[in-house]
Amino acid sequence: MKHTQVVGYAAMFEQFHPTDLLKYSQVAEQNGFTSVMASDHFHPWTPEQGESAYVWSWLGALGATTSMRFGTGVTPPGFRYHPAIIAQAAATLEAMYPGRFWLGLGAGEALNEHIVGKYWPEAPTRLKILMESIEVINRLFTGKKVKFSGEHIQLESARLYTMPDTPPPVYVATAGPIQSKRTGKTCDGIITVGAADEKIKMLMEKFEEGAREADKDPAQMPRMIQLHVSYADSQQKAEEQAVKEWPNGGMPFPKGDIRNPEDFAAMAKQVSIENFKDRVLTSADIDEHLEHIQHYVDLGFDEVYVHNVGRNQEKFIEAYGERVIPKLKWKS
Repeated sequence: MKHTQVVGYAAMFEQFHPTDLLKYSQVAEQNGFTSVMASDHFHPWTPEQGESAYVWSWLGALGATTSMRFGTGVTPPGFRYHPAIIAQAAATLEAMYPGRFWLGLGAGEALNEHIVGKYWPEAPTRLKILMESIEVINRLFTGKKVKFSGEHIQLESARLYTMPDTPPPVYVATAGPIQSKRTGKTCDGIITVGAADEKIKMLMEKFEEGAREADKDPAQMPRMIQLHVSYADSQQKAEEQAVKEWPNGGMPFPKGDIRNPEDFAAMAKQVSIENFKDRVLTSADIDEHLEHIQHYVDLGFDEVYVHNVGRNQEKFIEAYGERVIPKLKWKS
C-alpha cells in the first residue's frame, strides 16, 4: 500500500539517547508526524554527538507506544547483519504491527561496518552485496525454505517461521543512477536525500525506468526523502548548532570509506556554515522551512522525513506541527 502526504520524524541515534528518542517520537505523533525513520548506526559521526544505541531493540518499543508507521533509515546488509537476520527482524516487527513497518536498506559506510574486521570493499562491490542481500530477503519473505549461493552472500537452508500476513515493503536508499534503476526493478520504493533538482529528477527517472522494466507501475511505488534542517530561535543559533551538532552535514565529499568518529571530528574543524549551503537548510524562519518541505513535495515525494540537527527537538516538532505540516499542499 502506498502512503501519501506523510511528514515523518527522523530519529537520529547518533545524537540522542533511545529513551529520549522514544519521547520525541511520541511528541511528534501528537503534533501531526505520522511515521518515523530511525537511523541504524554502530558509531556516531563524531564523538561529540555522543550516542549510538541499537535501533532494532528500540523499534519494538516504538511500535508498542505509538500508532505511527516506522522503518530503518537505513540498515546495511552483508556486514554487521547477515540478510537472513534482517529478514527475520523485519518479518517479526511486521507480524507484531501489521501495516506499520517498512524496511529501509542501504549499502552502508565503513564508519559502522568495518567493525566486523572484513575487508571494506569498493563502492561497486558494496552495491553487489546489497543486491544479493535484497534477493535473499525477498525470497525469505515468501515463507519458503531458501538456499542461496552468491558471489558475496551465502545462505544454507533457511526459512522464516514467524511471518506477517503480508511481508513488509523494502525501500532502498540510493544516490546514483545505476542503483536507482535497480531499486525500481527489485524493490517496493526508493529513499533518497535532499539534492539539486536536476539530480533528484534524474534519480526518479531511473527509478521509474527500472520499475517499468519489471512490469511495475512507478506511480504506485513510494518515494521517500530525508531532509536535514537546522531550526532554532535565531539565525545565529541555527548556524551554530549546525556546525557544532552535525558537522558531517557540511562535508562536501563521499564519507563511505571513513572508519572512525575521531577522523570525522578532525575533519569537522574545517567545516564552516558556508559548507551547509544546499545540504542543510539553516534558518530560524519557519516559513522558510515550509517552503523547503513544499519544494520536495512538489517534486513528487510522498513521504518527507525531517531531521533537525539541533538538540531542541521538541521545539522543532511543535513548530512544524503548528506551522508546517498543516500548511503543506500535496498533489492529489
